Amino acid sequence: QVQLVESGGGLVQPGGSLRLSCEASGSSISIYIMGWYRQAPGKQRELVAVISSGGTTNYAGAVKGRFAISRDNAKNTVYLQMNSLKPEDTAVYYCNARNLFDNDWGQGTQVTVSS
Repeated sequence: QVQLVESGGGLVQPGGSLRLSCEASGSSISIYIMGWYRQAPGKQRELVAVISSGGTTNYAGAVKGRFAISRDNAKNTVYLQMNSLKPEDTAVYYCNARNLFDNDWGQGTQVTVSS
């Protein structure tokens, strides 16, 4: 099992940028597919981006070209660089680690995009 702690959320104006971090402990993230999900009020949690243990990435259509997921296995940390933020990106962002035997979530970090 891996414990995940997200950070880096906050209030940002439309067009701005934020970088989320997800620090893991208890196990190495090198054996996990790591992902970022988000949940807006009244909506279901949705995939934002995932990165495989080998570094292959996949993005939701709504964020492709604006967001970038990366991982630093040495620091046991996953990042989500978010650029050109829009009001519809407002949500709680959750970090996820999964493999055949495990599926763990962080507590989430709030991102609010508003002028």
